[in-house]
Amino acid sequence: MGFADLVHHFDWLSWITLIVLVVMSIGTWLFIVINGWRVLAIRSRADRVRHVFWETSSAQEAVRVMEDQPKWEPFSKIALECASAAAHHQRHEGSRMVEALNRSEFIDRALRQGVARESARLEGGLTWLATSGSTAPFVGLLGTVWGIYHALINIGASGNAGIETVAGPVGEALIMTAIGLGVAIPAVLAYNVFVRANRVTNAQFDEFAHDLHDFFATGARVEAGAAPTMGKAAAAAPRK
Repeated sequence: MGFADLVHHFDWLSWITLIVLVVMSIGTWLFIVINGWRVLAIRSRADRVRHVFWETSSAQEAVRVMEDQPKWEPFSKIALECASAAAHHQRHEGSRMVEALNRSEFIDRALRQGVARESARLEGGLTWLATSGSTAPFVGLLGTVWGIYHALINIGASGNAGIETVAGPVGEALIMTAIGLGVAIPAVLAYNVFVRANRVTNAQFDEFAHDLHDFFATGARVEAGAAPTMGKAAAAAPRK
């Protein structure tokens, strides 16, 4: 009696249930490893990227430094989005676009798009974790119910309903529930961890975006050491 004997008696529904759980588990752990590395990499570079941006001697040099950052680094992409919007607005001075949207509004629009895009990238894969965490126990329970059903049919056909006959097949069927829980628990824990990490990173996005808006809209540079404080002040201040 055991998992090997349970698999030996699998029918088509039992195999589908097991395969679904295995796929959920593989996808969950793959996302945990990949996204865990990404979160750690972003956090390790976040302060350095922002400080380097504010410590450069000119806006052109800051843009060049941001272009040298890795493609997966989000803060540099937000800064480049803002710089591109400011340059685009300056090139079209006197046009209808400039008359309809002043410099501050145009840059703010670009920053919102950049922050939204990078925030959406952070959330990639969370749907899989949420789905696996919420459905895997029920998928495992389905396999258990189906296994118990067949076990009881076989016991009834044999005419032997003793505890030693019932315990083995029923116990084997419960293994499917255990597998479902083994898939769901890591998925739920990882989901909560990554949601919390994304919330912190999104707050840093907003803070950096406010400072970028002030810099490209007014030309006032934010010092590296004062960037967080000024970002919070900008967040609280009403936009004109």
